[in-house]
Amino acid sequence: MRIFMTGATGFIGSRVVQDLLEAGHQVPGLARTDDAVLALAAAGAQALRGDLTDLISLRRGVADCDGVIHTAFVHEDMSRFKQACDIDLNAINAMAEALARTNRPLVVTSGTAAHTEDLAAPVGSIAVPRMSEQAATKAVAQQMRASIVRLPQVHDRNRQGLVSYLIALARAKGMSAYIEEGMNRWPAVHRSDAALLYRQVLEYGLAGARYHAVAEEGVTLRAIAEAIGRRLGVPVVSLSREDAGDHFGWLAFFVGLDMPASSALTRARLHWRPKQADTMIEDRESSSARK
Repeated sequence: MRIFMTGATGFIGSRVVQDLLEAGHQVPGLARTDDAVLALAAAGAQALRGDLTDLISLRRGVADCDGVIHTAFVHEDMSRFKQACDIDLNAINAMAEALARTNRPLVVTSGTAAHTEDLAAPVGSIAVPRMSEQAATKAVAQQMRASIVRLPQVHDRNRQGLVSYLIALARAKGMSAYIEEGMNRWPAVHRSDAALLYRQVLEYGLAGARYHAVAEEGVTLRAIAEAIGRRLGVPVVSLSREDAGDHFGWLAFFVGLDMPASSALTRARLHWRPKQADTMIEDRESSSARK
């Protein structure tokens, strides 16, 4: 199949492209910069110039494809998360309009926070304004095979999801912190295993279904902070909730969440099996960048 991809040169998307190509699919990917065009060419994919705000390019990419995987998200300034969510929603709606009444698969990206596999996401709120799942549900009503991949913390030896922001913060402030006892949990998955799930959902996913890319159901924030402290050689401290906002900034909301997640239904429905042996903590410990 010919699969149009957004986020095709990103941390997760680039690995999805590789997996799709190895499976025999063709991949035109959205390319925002000249470097992205070159990266896609080097990977063996094609490039379509544009970005998530260029709805004309998105519709053009969708028109010439057999399916769509949407992994792109504006991560450059996470303090503007609400605006990034609005861009995400508009992009999904534009692609869905181009796919309407075709039954071609559309795979969108969401997160595992506070959700179980068999429950739909609540309507977006001020705290969690992302509406990708609701857009996918709307697309199903327009006779599309829209499915959802929910991501936990995605890691390899170079990056570890939101943990990478915690690492940068620990470097800047000279300490690695968690809140209170630090027993709240973040689930995790290796980026190669996440990429495999995206392809399986594209090929076999059911309309309206939600799939969890979860290999580890929950790693405590204290364990994450201690791993960062060991690797950077900085002290590890517990902060009160009152002090967390000043220390973590926009990260405070996420650092305070307990969000364990299971992939039991996903594994049963798609026979998805994580293959990578390294856990998120092990990848953090063996990261190529010590400081």
